[in-house]
Amino acid sequence: MGHAYTPGLRVTPHAVLRRERRLPLKGQVLVRQGDHVGPQDVVARTELPGIVQVINLAARLGVDHEKVPGTLVKPVGADVRAGETVAEARGLMGLSRRVVTAPADGFIESVSPVTGQLLLREPAVPVEVSAYVRGTVAEVIPCEGVVVEARGALLQGIFGVGGESWGTVAIAVEGPDAELTPVRLRPEHRGHVVVGGACVTYEALMRARELGVSAVVVGGIDDLDLRRLLGRDLGVAITGNEPIGITVVLTEGFGRIRMADRSWELLAARAGRLASVSGATQIRAGVLRPEVVVPEPEEHGPAGAEAADGALAVGSLVRVIREPWFGAVGRVAELPAGLHRLETEARVRVAVVDLIKGGGRAIVPRANVEVIAS
Repeated sequence: MGHAYTPGLRVTPHAVLRRERRLPLKGQVLVRQGDHVGPQDVVARTELPGIVQVINLAARLGVDHEKVPGTLVKPVGADVRAGETVAEARGLMGLSRRVVTAPADGFIESVSPVTGQLLLREPAVPVEVSAYVRGTVAEVIPCEGVVVEARGALLQGIFGVGGESWGTVAIAVEGPDAELTPVRLRPEHRGHVVVGGACVTYEALMRARELGVSAVVVGGIDDLDLRRLLGRDLGVAITGNEPIGITVVLTEGFGRIRMADRSWELLAARAGRLASVSGATQIRAGVLRPEVVVPEPEEHGPAGAEAADGALAVGSLVRVIREPWFGAVGRVAELPAGLHRLETEARVRVAVVDLIKGGGRAIVPRANVEVIAS
């Protein structure tokens, strides 16, 4: 029989995960295919161009536009410091002197005799992308990034906030129905992924942030406490970039909700092991769930494990349940980590399927396939 596949919550002790780690613009990839990486290892690096400061020299010096290039104290391309003189002009009969100073560190990018303006480019901003999970570089995307493959336990939450983090799993309460309060958090939890029970209070999250806890994983949270944590109402349901200093993953929902036994047992059995956590959530088209990944040692984790309990994996036998390939059967060849733009302009996660009858390869939204149990 077939199991309908939807991008819902997954809790499995064995999964094969591929996470794409891509730079915002082209740069340098620092690892090679087959390299073993840890979550904190930088796999790619680039620099974002600095902000441009526009300075109207003609107006500030009181000179004609065409004379502006002659007022420069330093040539185009020269580095300058904030407060340093970049241009000067003498007044009538040379009795007065007007100067313009740099508003920030940077370099003189250009000066125009037409507009009378100087462009000061601030220093480039370095951007580094880490591996996020412990695993192996399965693919290198030239000048852009890599795909990291990891094998281990996967727990998807229903909602999360905060960016990516990692640390050793620490169980801070006695059971899945307990509340994570400030007194349960200790200095030794610094840098750990702390697992609570039914809920967490705002005060406990503040205490966790004060101690330097990497992430908190609990069943639920009061929406008022979440609002206090964020400092605002949560608008569009896309999260992951909140500068709150900690990652929070809810496994069940809002309110005091006992953590599901399966989730609790999976995390409790992996106490003391390294985990990677992402709070990124998107509940519209192209569903993205917060997650906790606990990689197995390299020698563990069977390759076909992710296909268990009806979940999608490379190699899964699937049936397409929507046009234009309705009813077609094939094998999953790839599961791209990023979002794919459809003809409808929607951006969704897709599966690349090698069709059995008639051959050919189809790119199908993951919600449009079902896994066929063998």
